[in-house]
Amino acid sequence: MKKIGIILIVILTTMTAFAQTQTNTNSTVSPDNDIVYRLFPTTNRWNFIKLNTRDGRMWQVQYSLEDDQIEVPLSLTARVSKEEEKNGRFFLYPTQNMYNFILLDQLDGRVWQVQWSTESKNRMVIPIY
Repeated sequence: MKKIGIILIVILTTMTAFAQTQTNTNSTVSPDNDIVYRLFPTTNRWNFIKLNTRDGRMWQVQYSLEDDQIEVPLSLTARVSKEEEKNGRFFLYPTQNMYNFILLDQLDGRVWQVQWSTESKNRMVIPIY
């Protein structure tokens, strides 16, 4: 009887740990589509991308424990007209490359490659056709 109890405890513990791992995979994404701005983490712990979800404009946000915090534009170009703006329209998806994201217009399907960098010459947003 003790063996069955121990086996059940091990099985339940394993299942609980697996379930927690599965539910936390998208914990950095807010389910609220009624917001204008979102922060997307990069794999660099000091940098985030701030996205205007209404029009697709983006900024690189770098925080620090010292005095070198910055917020610099990645793209100040609105991807839609004022009449077409809608909260939650644009979303960023990470890629395998830590410096690149894919920007998706969730209403019409257009996509852009977004590259952030600590050097301004290496920042870019280009359409993917």
